[in-house]
Amino acid sequence: MKILKIDHLGIAVNNMNEGKSFWSEVLGLSFEGAETVAEQKVTTAFFPVGESEVELLESTSPDGPVAKFIEKKGAGFQHVAFRVENIEEALAELKAKGVQLIDQVPRKGAGGAKIAFLHPKATGGVLVELCERS
Repeated sequence: MKILKIDHLGIAVNNMNEGKSFWSEVLGLSFEGAETVAEQKVTTAFFPVGESEVELLESTSPDGPVAKFIEKKGAGFQHVAFRVENIEEALAELKAKGVQLIDQVPRKGAGGAKIAFLHPKATGGVLVELCERS
């Protein structure tokens, strides 16, 4: 598996407008745009930082994964995403090593990326996302 870089850091927010205000007005980061990913019940907003990004995540449904995360742990850091060269190969390698996967096959993420999550039980408690962008 070849990890190219940290693609983004995911931050769960209760309110996208309040979250955007802090990252853009207080920290001065440029807002790149928002996107709703219906399949994941989430709206995302991206703020580039060098070669990586901060991704804000607001649930679009009370039963969505981000809503459940906030209910359990509160708003804040939710996941780290690593950009990989080939996500299918990365998942196969991790599976062969016995790593517990949330996603056995990639799914569509924001910006048309192919994404897959590793279970926090396999990573020392951190939700890890793999991301492949074309």
